[in-house]
Amino acid sequence: MALIVQKYGGTSVGTIERILAVAEKVKRHRDQGNQVVVVVSAMSGETNRLIALASEIDETNDPREMDMLVSTGEQVTIALLSMALQKLGCPARSYTGGQVHILTDSAYSKARIRDIDGARVKADLEAGRVVVIAGFQGIDEHGHITTLGRGGSDTTAVAMAAALKADECQIYTDVDGVYTTDPRVEPKARRLERITFEEMLEMASLGSKVLQIRSVEFAGKYNVPLRVLSSFEEGEGTLITFEDERMEQAKISGIAFNRDEAKLTIRGVPDQPGVAFKILGPISDQNIEVDMIVQNIAADTSTTDFTFTVNRGDFKRAKAILENTAQELNAQEALADDKIVKISLVGVGMRSHAGIASTMFEALAKEGINIRMISTSEIKISVVVDEKYLELGVRTLHEAFNLEEAS
Repeated sequence: MALIVQKYGGTSVGTIERILAVAEKVKRHRDQGNQVVVVVSAMSGETNRLIALASEIDETNDPREMDMLVSTGEQVTIALLSMALQKLGCPARSYTGGQVHILTDSAYSKARIRDIDGARVKADLEAGRVVVIAGFQGIDEHGHITTLGRGGSDTTAVAMAAALKADECQIYTDVDGVYTTDPRVEPKARRLERITFEEMLEMASLGSKVLQIRSVEFAGKYNVPLRVLSSFEEGEGTLITFEDERMEQAKISGIAFNRDEAKLTIRGVPDQPGVAFKILGPISDQNIEVDMIVQNIAADTSTTDFTFTVNRGDFKRAKAILENTAQELNAQEALADDKIVKISLVGVGMRSHAGIASTMFEALAKEGINIRMISTSEIKISVVVDEKYLELGVRTLHEAFNLEEAS
């Protein structure tokens, strides 16, 4: 007997027909002799509908009341799914996050899980019931309902799996696994059978939106095997786990990309200690996150050129701040470009294979794609290129590293 935690997102439970289909899937797992805990999101569009209702009253409502409001979406889903399971003759019981005591801090709309008391859930499982839990929510030490922010249901599922020492946490979504890259950009992209937590974290942080970063971090920390599966078609999905010998053969596991990038450069600033802080300090003070950074000594050796990237949504604010900094530092000029993208190679095999970077640069050069910036880590190489080269760059690298072929 295995203990499985399953999570179904909003599109998976978006209609009564889909809820009934989920109930059938859950029942099959239970009939195979497994103990099953199900975590569900609100029906697709429901959370946005609730937020829109609140905005009709005030654009800046009390955070506590907003969490009270948006948490109701999941309560509807858990009750409907439990009813659907019971209709199929499968004993089931639904609980809110507070009822199974998912204890969080008090940071409304972005709370962090502190502890879970799994006793109530374990008792139901031992009694032969399927337990259906509301994702995205918990309760703080004062008894107030809290929500976990974006990707909160994924995090709830992983946290429950960790607390219950589940054999596997299955994330059901609208894709059938993790691919070597986005199939909409490269039709030859291949579904991966396995990927490491480390690689998945890099892929998620670099633009892959299959899983939220928080849930992957949680799973890696507590050694919870994660599997990404499709709600709408059968298949093995992709298992996310720790590195093993089978994974060392592949140089590259996938290609991630991010369209939401912008590049800023300040030229001709004095090359002296503290200049980086003088440039980036005002940016950080406005809660603007900086990604890649490159500093070059200018030809006269007494000045430097400083380039960095930010999210495109922060571009205009960052540009205004940098122009002001350029005046204060008597810099030559401030330049800005929001027509760039980041393409990244990810793979644990980089640790033991030389020549990855040179292969990447050669492949891009053959297509006339100029690299604006480069950043590397132990299992990642990222380049910034002009936006118009995104799809060509991804397809070129996918072919250069033979990612359409299973290793």
